[in-house]
Amino acid sequence: MTEDPTRVLVVEDDRNIIDLVQANLLVRGFDVVVSRTGEDAVALVDSLKPDLVLLDLMLPRVDGFDLCRDIRSDSSVGIIVVSARRGEQEKVRALNLGADDYLTKPFGVDELLARITALLRRSRPVAPADRPVAPLTFGNVTIDLEAQLVTKHGRPVHLTPTEFALLRELALAPGKLLTHSALLRAVWGPGYETATEYTRVYVRRLRAKLEDPEEPALIATEPRAGYRMSLPYDGPSELAPTL
Repeated sequence: MTEDPTRVLVVEDDRNIIDLVQANLLVRGFDVVVSRTGEDAVALVDSLKPDLVLLDLMLPRVDGFDLCRDIRSDSSVGIIVVSARRGEQEKVRALNLGADDYLTKPFGVDELLARITALLRRSRPVAPADRPVAPLTFGNVTIDLEAQLVTKHGRPVHLTPTEFALLRELALAPGKLLTHSALLRAVWGPGYETATEYTRVYVRRLRAKLEDPEEPALIATEPRAGYRMSLPYDGPSELAPTL
């Protein structure tokens, strides 16, 4: 049985960009769907279940930032923002709203394909390890790497593939300082080593979903260096170690 082709939803109004992306993805076996206004993008994500969305921010009838938020609120689909806006503020805003990556125009086909490949790798199930890894418990949070399931107080926590990939790196090295560059290489891939806005935003997203204000921090920040996951523990939260 052959696998279904990888489906990419392109939300873009620039005919030249559409032609460039569509031609290069089709020849590589991708299934490409195009939304030129973005008005139907949320419905297309819901009905077609694409593997990835390429999202322009400057659309004729909808705000690209709002659309990014709306897509993310309903789906874990990978989102790469493709925009002519080059400011760090725009990039951070898009990441905060749920984008997994941000690619500025103009861009080369090789760079686009590399980013698509990296995001698809994160969003697809990881092959089981040769030796099963037991679930890890950090206070009220349990991370089952084999099942790719995270629970807090026994209830499932919805994480995007990129959020889970980052949490996985941290959880597998509890107590160890992981630098920004190491995390960026492991989660986003080569070439991202200086893009510290990615780690800052995504660690903040993990904290918002997993930490409780009255409990010890799950992820500690080492200023200008990186992050350190707390050590696993199974006892009552008031006995949890502090960093």
